[in-house]
Amino acid sequence: MTVTVRDLRPGDPPDVEDFARVRHQALPHILWTSASVLHTLARTPPEAWARSLVAEEDGEVIGTAQVMLAHDSPEPGQGMLNIYVHPERTGRGAGALLVRAAEEHLAAHGATKLFAWVLDEPANRAFAERRGYRAGRCAHFLRLDLSRAALPPLPAPPPGVELRTAADFADDPRPLFRLDAETMSDEPGDIDIEFTDYAAWLTQTWEHPLLDRELTTVVVAEGRPVAFSVAFTDGGSRYVTAMTGTARAFRRRGLAKLAKTVALHRARAAGLTDARTGNDTGNAPMLAINRSLGYEICATEVRHVRELV
Repeated sequence: MTVTVRDLRPGDPPDVEDFARVRHQALPHILWTSASVLHTLARTPPEAWARSLVAEEDGEVIGTAQVMLAHDSPEPGQGMLNIYVHPERTGRGAGALLVRAAEEHLAAHGATKLFAWVLDEPANRAFAERRGYRAGRCAHFLRLDLSRAALPPLPAPPPGVELRTAADFADDPRPLFRLDAETMSDEPGDIDIEFTDYAAWLTQTWEHPLLDRELTTVVVAEGRPVAFSVAFTDGGSRYVTAMTGTARAFRRRGLAKLAKTVALHRARAAGLTDARTGNDTGNAPMLAINRSLGYEICATEVRHVRELV
């Protein structure tokens, strides 16, 4: 049996469905749909040199890779590759072929440092280390069973604070862009991001097919959004918090927890039962909020880095 690597065929619906299916099997803590896969491929700026790859064995897609340059970082030469193989199809060489193709592509477009998330399991970490990647920071995936969770009572907003949704900003989402840009720049991570392109944010974030504007909860104070909890849904029972953050001038007032608590109540009222989120292990305040809401760690990823000589 021969394994080969090729580009994803975006015009072939079964191929895109297979990509999303393998991703879900390998990493069920994140939402993957055909629409979201196509959105990422089509809306990523050309300067990222993004590619989606598949590993195929006898006509069956068994592995996937998403590859791009960190185009929105002030530091050039940083590449990202995330490789996932169907858990029942490992040991066939798919991962090694995907890594090689991804590295060659990134190096050809100027990458000198490569970053990859690796599930914190012995086989996965050994796979990365054999290829010259060293372990760095960690991040947890967390899960909450909304059908059984004892959520805190629905809180009342403090004086001068209003609770709204992202849908309320449909006519002019720019205030949400400003809040997103500020909070994203403070997220713990290996790659610094300069988030300044409003038009790109509209196409990549505001128009993302998984973004649920009705469930995305926004805290407004002094006439502007100051905290939010961003909701992704896939039309089924799953709810993923894509981001929760607070503007710097309004932190340590409990507004992030307010936004997330209200968002979870809204998600449960909408019939969603499986809530997921993720946090860098260095983000102690958000981890504390999630634990207080009943989230439990269900998996961990380790960021690995390799310097290209």
